[in-house]
Amino acid sequence: MENRSVALDGPAGAGKSTLAKRVSEHFGLIYVDTGALYRSIGLFVFRNNVASRDAEGVLKLLPEIRLDMRYDDSGVQRMILNGEDVTEDIRLPEISVYASDVSAMPAVREFLLEMQRSMAVKYNVLMDGRDIGTVVLPDAGLKVFITADASTRANRRYLELKAKGIETTFDEVKDAMIKRDKNDSEREAAPLKAADDAVILDTSELNLDESFDALCNLVTAKFGEK
Repeated sequence: MENRSVALDGPAGAGKSTLAKRVSEHFGLIYVDTGALYRSIGLFVFRNNVASRDAEGVLKLLPEIRLDMRYDDSGVQRMILNGEDVTEDIRLPEISVYASDVSAMPAVREFLLEMQRSMAVKYNVLMDGRDIGTVVLPDAGLKVFITADASTRANRRYLELKAKGIETTFDEVKDAMIKRDKNDSEREAAPLKAADDAVILDTSELNLDESFDALCNLVTAKFGEK
């Protein structure tokens, strides 16, 4: 199969990670959550008491960062930061802001770019993020931009955090999400936007199973697999 790679982009809370996990498992693709890479860097910056927008401070920390992605027995991607499994820690609300701010820095994006591209060379991948189709994998076999309205996305994220026992409110989650949307869309380095040849998939009115079916249909139509 020619270029069996799927680039899945979209804003926070659109359902990218949840759908990507299910669809990659269904088609036997390696799932790469690139947002987790930026969150891991954001966590390291946060732990070192460097401001999220202190580009010079962040740049000085990059040589100290060792990142690795592993997959447990159930196929879940685990993020390893300097030997420590930080898969849960990087999902804390305060780290979302750090992830958004550091991801706007060209030095950070360059730091992670080769790591992401090398995954697509080694494996048939489904990679999700915010600039996969436009920057990381511009030659991906299929590009999908998945989105939903802000309230729907915020509610999904709120329920997800609540299920994990993380105390927050819907308004806090929505405010943080709107701020991140603005940061990601307006940054100079690889802003969040759909690739010119991406298929737009709006899941505002779709439940998880319907969204899963819609994305699977796009993969099947492109690659001829079910």
